[in-house]
Amino acid sequence: MSLIGTEVQPFSAKAFKQGEFIDVTEENFKGQWTVLCFYPADFSFVCPTELEDLQNEYENLKKLGAEVYSCSTDTHFVHKGWHDASEKINKIEYGMIGDPSQTLTRMFDVLNEESGLADRGTFIIDPDGVIQTVEINADGIGRDASTLADKIKAAQYVRNNPGEVCPAKWKEGEETLKPSLDLVGKI
Repeated sequence: MSLIGTEVQPFSAKAFKQGEFIDVTEENFKGQWTVLCFYPADFSFVCPTELEDLQNEYENLKKLGAEVYSCSTDTHFVHKGWHDASEKINKIEYGMIGDPSQTLTRMFDVLNEESGLADRGTFIIDPDGVIQTVEINADGIGRDASTLADKIKAAQYVRNNPGEVCPAKWKEGEETLKPSLDLVGKI
């Protein structure tokens, strides 16, 4: 079943953020746009490159009114240890959610039951706590965080302009489409 258009269900988790342990619930995903990035494991290979890339985009995403969280089935204690040990992860300013109970990974349908680890899933959640985009990659395929800003801008545009849609490769300020009978077969 698709998660698009569904509201994030209640949860409670611990996260490591900027030298502190914090509580995170579904309420943290409301009132602003949220990027939730699941990854398989701390102290691994592709994951630190992705999370560093996400950190490199963090300021741009915040300017769009988005908060960022990463999440794995490791504990928040392991996140702190990785943050302290890794040059790439030490740069991270966003919250790193621990999900050792696999509550979030199951809720977002990214749990690999065989390994007990999260798949590489990226979710954009609107200010009402409703999932607007989902991208899930195989374990060996890293993601490109630079695409998130355009996806958020498109989601914001569609939210603020009912009846309009954004075509492929749409960039802010470009022409959108207004689906109608007159448009059928003309694109």
